[in-house]
Amino acid sequence: MKTNRQILLLVLLLCGFFQTGFLSAQRVAEIRSALLNPHYEKVLVVSHRGNWRSDAPENSLAAIDSAIHMGVDIVELDVWKTKDGHLVLMHDHTVDRTTNGKGEIAQMTLAEIKQLRLKDRDGKLTEYTVPTLEEGLLRAKGKIMVNLDKASGFFEEVFTILKKTGTVDMIIMKGGQPAETVERDFGKYLDEIIYMPIVVLDEANAERAVENYVKLLKPAAFEMCYSDSGNRLPLKLKEKLKGKSLLWYNTLWDSLAGGHTDDKALEDADANYGYLIETLGARIIQTDRPALLLGYLRKNGWHD
Repeated sequence: MKTNRQILLLVLLLCGFFQTGFLSAQRVAEIRSALLNPHYEKVLVVSHRGNWRSDAPENSLAAIDSAIHMGVDIVELDVWKTKDGHLVLMHDHTVDRTTNGKGEIAQMTLAEIKQLRLKDRDGKLTEYTVPTLEEGLLRAKGKIMVNLDKASGFFEEVFTILKKTGTVDMIIMKGGQPAETVERDFGKYLDEIIYMPIVVLDEANAERAVENYVKLLKPAAFEMCYSDSGNRLPLKLKEKLKGKSLLWYNTLWDSLAGGHTDDKALEDADANYGYLIETLGARIIQTDRPALLLGYLRKNGWHD
């Protein structure tokens, strides 16, 4: 028979558990609300493939955990399908670069892939294994939003897992298909998930593509990519989309944001992160250096 002290301890533990769950769910709701607010004035941080510059391999559960721990808002993950129909998290279509194995994911079973170990950023083997999409979603659930890349080709299967795990409301899908194609292929999902178009601003029809997206889909955000630092369209679209959609820029490498990168931000954050935020109106930045970006944003009042 439990003593009063044991009962009190159990009650306190349960209260702590439910409070933690409530606060986590509240955190995701706040991020989603910010993402859906076209007038949002701070900056959301997206960690590319998880926080892989830590000891965690890219697209691993540990990389998701690390991003959550440091206060990142969104984690970007890549999805591929195995030979026996399972969805796993990996950037490349082969396991060669990121594991101690060889072969195409589409020609391997989940059991075969699960036998492999992931490599860290320096190519050294770790104890971590390749996670399934379901495992990744459950690790992120209630703690961080998830941007799924490379998932549009088998989205019905992805959506089934989202429903199963109760994670539909924390997902951002993205793609470069024309607005009409997105409406046709994904229209029945667009009331539940956030779909973000990717637009390459160096292409001749970029501005027309943006106009079509706004007309047909009214996206919460656009992922804008451009390599030509002299391109004036980013400035034009900042004004054109003001109060309609948030702007997402990538600081991963030179060709994505006119040469404004994480590596250059190490030397001059104002000229890189600051330029994207203040001059181009970026309110979402995807980075390979989340700690650097978060530190800069918090210092300048752009992130809590």
